[in-house]
Amino acid sequence: MAVPAAASVRDANRYRPPAVTGLVDLLDAQVRERPYARALVVTGERVHLSYRGLAALADGVAARLGGTGLRRGDAVGLICANTAEFVVALLGAARAGLVAAPLDPALPAPQLAARVHALGARAALLGPAATNAAPLPVPAWPLRVDVSRAGTAAVAFEPGTCAAPQGSGAAGELSSQDALVLFTAGTTERAKMVPLTHANVAASVHRLCLTYELGPGDATVAVMPFFHGHGLFAALLASLASGGCVLLPERGRFTAGTFWNDMRAVGATWFTAAPAIHEILLDRSEREYPGPQAQALKFVRSGSAPLNPATQRALERTFGAPLLSAYGMTESSHQAASEPLPGRGVLKHGSVGRPTGVEIRVLDRGGRACPVGVEGELWVHGPTVARGYLGDREETAYTFVDGWLRTGDLGILDADGYLSLTGRIKNLINRGGEKISPEHVEDILTGCPGVADAAVFAVPDTVYGQRVGAAVVVRESEGVGPGEILRYCRDRLAAFEVPDRLELVTALPYTAKGGLDRKAVQARFAP
Repeated sequence: MAVPAAASVRDANRYRPPAVTGLVDLLDAQVRERPYARALVVTGERVHLSYRGLAALADGVAARLGGTGLRRGDAVGLICANTAEFVVALLGAARAGLVAAPLDPALPAPQLAARVHALGARAALLGPAATNAAPLPVPAWPLRVDVSRAGTAAVAFEPGTCAAPQGSGAAGELSSQDALVLFTAGTTERAKMVPLTHANVAASVHRLCLTYELGPGDATVAVMPFFHGHGLFAALLASLASGGCVLLPERGRFTAGTFWNDMRAVGATWFTAAPAIHEILLDRSEREYPGPQAQALKFVRSGSAPLNPATQRALERTFGAPLLSAYGMTESSHQAASEPLPGRGVLKHGSVGRPTGVEIRVLDRGGRACPVGVEGELWVHGPTVARGYLGDREETAYTFVDGWLRTGDLGILDADGYLSLTGRIKNLINRGGEKISPEHVEDILTGCPGVADAAVFAVPDTVYGQRVGAAVVVRESEGVGPGEILRYCRDRLAAFEVPDRLELVTALPYTAKGGLDRKAVQARFAP
């Protein structure tokens, strides 16, 4: 469904995205031109930290890292929540010529240790919440940032020294051109290590700022975790590069109960989140959204997983702002496509917009381009695409082909170049030869009145090989039952797509990135 576009508040011919070359100079223009402007709002007291103050803290960390024996291009783990410590450590490591690998501090200790070992990191920087973590296979150095109410700040960081590199792990493939190593979503065994160069970072930040016309007048609240591309690139790096302000919630994590107060405190003009968080905010909006007293938003952004069009429309009505869906992967330095700002193109509910600084092709199984409107696998090419995976030549050879990233995602392009996602190849359910996209069935299920969330999975079957199962979360006040949900599905799905098994549940498992944890869904509901 196309939505008429309203006039933009900015002249596209006037807007110029920031010029950065990577993480090293991300703050430089702001420090020169607006040194005392807000960069971060931190702690439960919502203290302002200026660009000049943030840069000084990062330089201090960089100087201390220089005496540890670490060399340019060495990898260091970064185990921290969305706090000032994360930002200071990340930028400090970059200014010291190191490659930062953000890790989820909530991971079990054996998984953290396994990832640090697989990478071959020579040390780990620990935020406050991670200082009591189990021993790691490398030196672990706590880092703390203290910010006074007056905005003065100091960093407590006393690193030791590193032993000579042992040559183990995948870090031998890194160089001083690299900025980050991000782990893809998954278990320790399945997660892949994606090296991103400073040039990848610069290209990603450039396109994010250009797509949303981010500037010094913008502010946001950090909702998504910084150890994944969504929160790191879209909320943090793009905001800092463009001179905006980011509020870091107390204790460094999203809390629905304080979200709108945080938005008001920072004067937020936009925010970005995964569909699961949008659903939470929508469900709680009747009692928590401040309505006319809320800060006027330019736009709201959704990524990390497909957003149901019905939810998109409800969010737009509730928040009074356009909801822009975006698409990307860790391997493409986050964003590859997005719906445009109002005034820059039409909004098409159900799509993820047009390519942003990359080329996207839809190819069939033979590698041929699919006609407009025909489903195929999405391939991405451009300056944000990584060179491959660390320590995995076989997977690199399969996924990265002549500079193209084969995503494993299925989708279609329309005549206007808008992309619609239809599923993932590895998730397809094979019911007697009929290939079924769980994502498509979930989209229909969540469109049913009273359904808040849904997960579709394969159920083993001796006759058809697999049948369709569904776990559905319903809103308590709606009182909808399985019979009504299935009738809704039969009117909108092919007969072979209608769930053979449907179970009402109270909640579904999600990954830290905000996507449905399909492995957990399969284990919990399929047997």
